[in-house]
Amino acid sequence: MTNEFYHLPVLSQELITGLMIRPGGHYLDATVGGGGHSKLILAAAPDVQVTGIDRDGDAIAAAKDNLQDFGDRIQFWQGNFAQYQPGAILFDGIIADLGVSSAQFDIPERGFSFRHTADLDMRMDRNQSLTAAEIINHWDEVKLANIFYQYGEERLSRRIARRIVEKRPFQTTTELADAIAFSVPPKYRYGRIHPATRVFQALRIVVNQEISSLETFLNLAPNWLKPGGIIGMISFHSLEDRLVKHSLRDSPLLRVITKKPIIAQEQELAENPRSRSAKLRLAERK
Repeated sequence: MTNEFYHLPVLSQELITGLMIRPGGHYLDATVGGGGHSKLILAAAPDVQVTGIDRDGDAIAAAKDNLQDFGDRIQFWQGNFAQYQPGAILFDGIIADLGVSSAQFDIPERGFSFRHTADLDMRMDRNQSLTAAEIINHWDEVKLANIFYQYGEERLSRRIARRIVEKRPFQTTTELADAIAFSVPPKYRYGRIHPATRVFQALRIVVNQEISSLETFLNLAPNWLKPGGIIGMISFHSLEDRLVKHSLRDSPLLRVITKKPIIAQEQELAENPRSRSAKLRLAERK
């Protein structure tokens, strides 16, 4: 599984530049993934240390493999970044690349994508019990409609929820995606994005408690920075970006560096289409 887990880091040069990495500094990569951003941080200046966090055991295994040349300059902690406790450590910089990694989308059995037929799973931490199947097959219609609207910004949420309740149980990603497609008007069904896209986003967010975890992390993380230390947050949809924007702006400990988010430039967009929705925001500990 380890060798399947890869993640092309987005906005990497902009992030590394924004962090202003110091020789001998200690950095927290709160979403280490396959280790792409951590590798760039470790290579950016002498004697840099990184603590890497991820909920996904496959990601930790891949990062350990990819970063083994750096020895004990990289340490790992597996878990939800909202539950991390650094103790007395203060970091020179903190980064988080939110959302789902390329590997999680592209390894079919993880169940994050309807491009592959797989069980409805979507758990980043596969030790937890709640899956997408549990939500789809057992939650009531009103609750489903509410999460599709709130976390997927899906305007046909009620109509889709009604169809799901009529047709369930569902076992696979493609069964669910097909049911969603046939619950919406043809114009919507054949639009720019697949009509199941927003529902799958909402399910993933709820399965992994992404928004509540992010809120907690954003409240805690400024306290973990040294004065002058920088936090860089990369988000991929408007719910995350709004939360990051307001939290960085409203924190009494931070000074916002990016008045507007940094977005991918033409070359990166051409090389990595998933970077098109990425937004980087930076702030400095006062």
